[in-house]
Amino acid sequence: MKYCVETFDLTKNYGDFKAVDDLKMKIKNKSIFGFLGPNGAGKTTTIKMLTCLALPTTGTATVAGNDILKNPNEVRQKIGMIPQMVSLYGDLTVKENIQLCGDFYGVTRDLRDSRADELMEMVDIKYAENKPVSQLSGGMKQKASVVASLIHQPDILFLDEPTIGLDPTTKRVLWDMVEELNSEGRSIILCSHDMYEVELLCDDVGIINRGVLAAFDTPQGLKDTMINERKTEKTSRSSNITKIVEEIQKEASPKENASFNKIKDYIEKKNRDSMELSIMISNLDENIVNQLEKLPITYNITKQHSGRIVIEMEDSEESVTQIISSIIENNGNMTSISTKDPSLEDVFVRVTTKKEKVGEE
Repeated sequence: MKYCVETFDLTKNYGDFKAVDDLKMKIKNKSIFGFLGPNGAGKTTTIKMLTCLALPTTGTATVAGNDILKNPNEVRQKIGMIPQMVSLYGDLTVKENIQLCGDFYGVTRDLRDSRADELMEMVDIKYAENKPVSQLSGGMKQKASVVASLIHQPDILFLDEPTIGLDPTTKRVLWDMVEELNSEGRSIILCSHDMYEVELLCDDVGIINRGVLAAFDTPQGLKDTMINERKTEKTSRSSNITKIVEEIQKEASPKENASFNKIKDYIEKKNRDSMELSIMISNLDENIVNQLEKLPITYNITKQHSGRIVIEMEDSEESVTQIISSIIENNGNMTSISTKDPSLEDVFVRVTTKKEKVGEE
């Protein structure tokens, strides 16, 4: 099976409102997939259809190779769901909740109990198996929910904001658990607003906006696309402004041509592709900065605390090499170096606001 989930023109209407619009999406089997979208974008509605909690208006989907309309019970047997709000019974113990879920899926008693012990050990909650869920902390409740969702060994696990409200240590425990489950061959579909979490865990990311799949790629692929789009937009703006200046120049006197040419040169320099490089130099001095400023690829240098400099420079294949070579030639000791690329959060904001910006323009 190549895809754990595949949607075919999946659509959901609520009266005149189209919550999900003709969705076509393929999620690779045994991968960790990040499904993102702003509030009201159609993300939750899509998950409800994929988990057979809501029927599509038109279209269909296959989950673990089973059609959600023709074989919903087979789909339910193949999936597990960890909701944002823990849905366990507060007056039952952790173990009793897990046993109840195992019985619901028809797992035999011996197999249910052995799996429960193994899973509780894996997420480190075995010590609290006899505590009522109502007495657990938020992180412990989430761990119990994980075990209950895995008791029937689902092929696909849906996670809806699994780490919201958790402390950093508990978050990392759950991240490690997700990666371990994936390494065992399970497909993970993660819904989250934590972009760091998504970038850390996910192989592919889909962004839904206004019911439409607005972007789909690897996290790095999405960022690279944004970089290229920015370059194209910058070049287009520069070209348009230059054309306007040239039209005005046609009406100018010969004496004014030099001034107009200076304006065009300024526009070209201002809109030249640039990048930022952040470097920590333990023995930073004025000579190192002066030599960097002399390089033709360097536009601007900002000195910060503790020997860090941020360099705005020409975006080319040779630029970083030239900067590093200059620092080494002037006896600079570099302790860290990084480029400033767009984050996944930048991509998310750009993708989900693109239509509004186009309308405004």
